[in-house]
Amino acid sequence: MHPDVHSDKPGACPRCGMTLVLHVPERIEYLLELSHSPEVLKAGAHATLNIRVFDPQTGTPVNHFEMVHERLMHVFLVSENLEFFAHMHGVPQADGSFSLPMRLPYGGTYRVLADYYPSRSVPQLTVKTLIVAGDPKPSKLEPSLTPSKSENLTASLRMDPEQPFAGQEIKLFLTLDPVEGLEPYLGAWGHMLAASEDLIDLVHLHPVIADGGPVVQFNLIFPRPGLYRMWIQFQRQGAVNTVTFTVPVKEL
Repeated sequence: MHPDVHSDKPGACPRCGMTLVLHVPERIEYLLELSHSPEVLKAGAHATLNIRVFDPQTGTPVNHFEMVHERLMHVFLVSENLEFFAHMHGVPQADGSFSLPMRLPYGGTYRVLADYYPSRSVPQLTVKTLIVAGDPKPSKLEPSLTPSKSENLTASLRMDPEQPFAGQEIKLFLTLDPVEGLEPYLGAWGHMLAASEDLIDLVHLHPVIADGGPVVQFNLIFPRPGLYRMWIQFQRQGAVNTVTFTVPVKEL
């Protein structure tokens, strides 16, 4: 999951808790197929997304997966206006596929990021696109760096350097208030999805420094200049909090 994490002895990844693996296999991109019912997706209507993964070398369906943050399949959905975000989990089926009930509120384009780990391979991140009929509800994205309040906590953002540049690593410090009752969510102290305003770039991260205290640190490299919307999830007293920020990134 975090290929930069290494150890000279058995143990667990300090970021996500997954068991460290000796001699990681060669990284090969797996094939992911999306289908849905009904055939035409409509804004506001209930639908089911079906996900099937194929071995790129044999072309056969993959039937066995490893747990990644307490689930076999994580799915992130983001609308083209960046007003809708969802972090969902596919329900495994007998044939190795995954089923995901959903209801998408707007028409237009949605980006889908699937996070999964085929057995005897390496963790995978696959990006796909959905088209939904209906009003896309245009929205103008503006920078937003003020504290963000969710269910039962508020997160304040500090960046180092204060002005992010494309291609340069930036440290993001989230200060959480209140911190009492903060709990790991799906095996980590936080989950972040960052999306570029044109939905081309999607980045899924976990904290590099976090211990249940008030400050959580993410390290991130924005690939291109522009605006990026970030959704960051924390759990406190059983409630999942999703805080949002919109960061302007300049060309170096």
